[in-house]
Amino acid sequence: MSLLKLLEQAQGGQGLSQLASQFGLDENKAGELSGLLAPAIGSAAKERAAQGGLGDVLGALKGEGQGGLFDDAAQAAAPEGQAQGMAFLEQLMGGKQGPEGLAGEAASRTGVDMATIMKFLPALAAMLQGGMQKNMPDSSINAMMGGSGTGSSGGLGGLVSGLMGGGKSGGPDLGMLNGLLDADGDGSPLDDILGKFMK
Repeated sequence: MSLLKLLEQAQGGQGLSQLASQFGLDENKAGELSGLLAPAIGSAAKERAAQGGLGDVLGALKGEGQGGLFDDAAQAAAPEGQAQGMAFLEQLMGGKQGPEGLAGEAASRTGVDMATIMKFLPALAAMLQGGMQKNMPDSSINAMMGGSGTGSSGGLGGLVSGLMGGGKSGGPDLGMLNGLLDADGDGSPLDDILGKFMK
């Protein structure tokens, strides 16, 4: 299941429309934005992992209390939820420039104003973070992070190899994370410009 499909299942299938209503967004526009942004967030997580930051990606998903952000659009859209979502994005993308650049591209492609997207994007990220956490309990994350060995086939090296499509021998099973980040190969049109915004 990809991140976009995960979002579509939030709150019994009503999560995206409820999130849209928090910002006065048309449901179709919210769907268009989500189709751009959710896969791009997954691609950013993969890229961060490839750069040696998989521990950061997994660490951001720890904390089982985050599930509420997936179950309640109002909680994700609240200032605290937006702050958490922005922190998640900045961790994935290496600072504030990444989320701002992504929002700018999304604004130019959808016609939604930048100010609205800069609120919607972190709320969307918070909801995704909560959904991924619900699918990956802390015990699973700890097992992934605690893989045996330190070489390319174990520990974080093995995780990165598995996540990026390399051999998995000796490394922990990354199928759960890899599936969430892009199960169907449904990349975003924004993927090709992600490199400009990531540090």
